[in-house]
Amino acid sequence: MLRLAFNIGTRRIVLHAGLGKTGVMSRAGIHHLSAEQRFAALIARVGPPRLTVERQRSPYEALTRAIAHQQLHGRAATAILARFEALYGGFPDPAQVLATEEPALRACGFSGGKIASIRAIAAGALDGTVPTRRASLRLSDEALIERLTTLRGVGRWTVEMLLIFTLGRPDVLPVDDFGVREGYRALHGLPEQPKPRALAEAGLAWAPFRSLAAWYLWRASDEARQAKEPASRA
Repeated sequence: MLRLAFNIGTRRIVLHAGLGKTGVMSRAGIHHLSAEQRFAALIARVGPPRLTVERQRSPYEALTRAIAHQQLHGRAATAILARFEALYGGFPDPAQVLATEEPALRACGFSGGKIASIRAIAAGALDGTVPTRRASLRLSDEALIERLTTLRGVGRWTVEMLLIFTLGRPDVLPVDDFGVREGYRALHGLPEQPKPRALAEAGLAWAPFRSLAAWYLWRASDEARQAKEPASRA
């Protein structure tokens, strides 16, 4: 158990936090962000981060799942992926995907565009464009972004989610993410969200713990949304 203490104005805040296994949560990260009074207050309200890293998931599988979720409600994507896995008796390897006829993939619920994307990812996994977890250790965040965004349907945001939630990279700030930008707006009481470039500049102060900062900004966005919801009637 980690005991963190910091001051917000004249108040002394003590936060008890488990280190967990994410590699993102750290004493240094919390102390670093808490140097900003607004972040310190947010951390005190929210508590320790609960950022889960899928350490057993390969980059190939993570990207394929991300394609399934694009522009769909979570439940719909989950249903599609369940049918996809049922087709193979588990999550398929890249060669199995490439050997599957398009009608079978369409029956899972994938559109033609998504089928082209998951096949491109499967081909990339076979030719080395999509690295294994072990191979990814030798590549920087920007190198992975540059490599993986050459694949159909894979944009920078998708790779940033892979970096944070699959590879556990500690210093990723997805400045194009609506929730991160909204969280910054709410945290600072701004009338509008910051532009991505402005947020990137502000985020330099949070390095090398920008993934942790992003997680807390998502929580700030949640707080803002909940504050706008009308109170339920008894």
